[in-house]
Amino acid sequence: MTTQFDAAHLIGDKWLPASDGATFETRDPHDGSLLGTVPKGTAADGEAAITAARSAFDDGPWSTMAPKERARILHAVADNLDAHREELAQLETRDGGKTITQSLHAEIPRVAHNLRFFADYVSMAANEAYPDGDLLSYVLYPPAGVVSAISPWNAPLMLATWKIAPALAFGNTVVLKPAPQTPLTAHRFAELALEAGLPPGVLNVVHGFGGEAVAGPLTSDRRVDRITFTGSSATGVKILQSAALNHTPVSAEMGGKSANIIFEDADLDVAVPMSLRAIFGGNGQVCLSGSRLLVQNSIREEFVARFAEEAAKLTVGDPKDPDTFMGPLIEQRHLDKVHGYVELAQSEGGKVLTGGERLADASHSAGFYYPPTVITGLTNESRTAREEIFGPVETVLGFDTEEQALAITNDSPYGLAGMLFTQNLDRAHRMAARWKAGTVWINTFFERDLRLPFGGEGISGLGREGGQYSREFFTEPRAVTIRLRQA
Repeated sequence: MTTQFDAAHLIGDKWLPASDGATFETRDPHDGSLLGTVPKGTAADGEAAITAARSAFDDGPWSTMAPKERARILHAVADNLDAHREELAQLETRDGGKTITQSLHAEIPRVAHNLRFFADYVSMAANEAYPDGDLLSYVLYPPAGVVSAISPWNAPLMLATWKIAPALAFGNTVVLKPAPQTPLTAHRFAELALEAGLPPGVLNVVHGFGGEAVAGPLTSDRRVDRITFTGSSATGVKILQSAALNHTPVSAEMGGKSANIIFEDADLDVAVPMSLRAIFGGNGQVCLSGSRLLVQNSIREEFVARFAEEAAKLTVGDPKDPDTFMGPLIEQRHLDKVHGYVELAQSEGGKVLTGGERLADASHSAGFYYPPTVITGLTNESRTAREEIFGPVETVLGFDTEEQALAITNDSPYGLAGMLFTQNLDRAHRMAARWKAGTVWINTFFERDLRLPFGGEGISGLGREGGQYSREFFTEPRAVTIRLRQA
């Protein structure tokens, strides 16, 4: 994309500016170049989008349409996305700094997959019926209504469609508010969806900021029936408080400080590259990152030396280059936060093995670049080892026994995910059963079967989505009992 891309709200069947005409800019984090202008939405814009979604749900055909017909339309949208995969990948990479390799081969393909999976799941999901003599009881799953979907900037379109796809597949209408840092693919997605035949008002998109601005009505309006959110734990708490006034159900996937445990019997040829990906993939800006690296003391010196050496070799640069492993961080404020934690770690007694300073040479100085950083010498009580940094910073802790590893792992307010590397199958099952986390990976990372529940424990979230868990959230399960007439 070489020209400026101007976004707009999609409300009903109209592309609109902000009600007061205000805009904000979105810029490329690689070099600061202007990508486009975006409407800075107001509360009135949020209310208008809810009105459009409410009307489309109450009066339009979408909520009463046969599931196979909704599936046909969602598959058509997915086909259109596949046809524009390169364009969407480039847009995602320029707007958020995601490497083109990840955008093109992982995240944008998952966008279409999200739509296809849930389009098909509706018709394939099992249903309950309970015959009992002359009584027959069964369950219906009518759509909940209007869904507010608030998505983050670190995987913008993939996580937006993780919300949109099940909501639409089960017959709801949606108001999407993408993160203001990465608004462009949401706009383009909406264009492609309408072009593929999605009825107007079924998907609405409003841009802007939270608080009392455009996002305010999305969490407080009584006409909203469900809220699905991905973002920070602090913002999630505010959304939960707002939604509580109307008893609106919320599904919230929030922050993480996940442990990555390396046992002495691990295959290091697997554990080292997987662990690098688990913290430095996605530019380190992944809620699921294995940002607490726990290594059994008997192999800690060997593993850490190898891990730090490989981390220092990772290519950091222009995300449009297919050979780049890490692109820039999202914005200056976030870069300052990440470096602030590295400075805090040093004040807490930590030792930086590699990285630890902003990249400011000629090829990086125009962007928000920070290198892969590995820190040792901390304890699990250190703030750097406990608080979510959301950047390419790994803290290394040691342990001696399985029980000690589990105690350190569960000594955290977060509980989103975790990973462990071992060749002991009994140990893997024992750890997974006692690990306080929504997802546990064993000898792998970031594999997703969309039938599985996804969410977190503690301050990492509320509720689960995926497969039947999405059906339970995006519908209003209804029990029906009938007494049959006797012959």
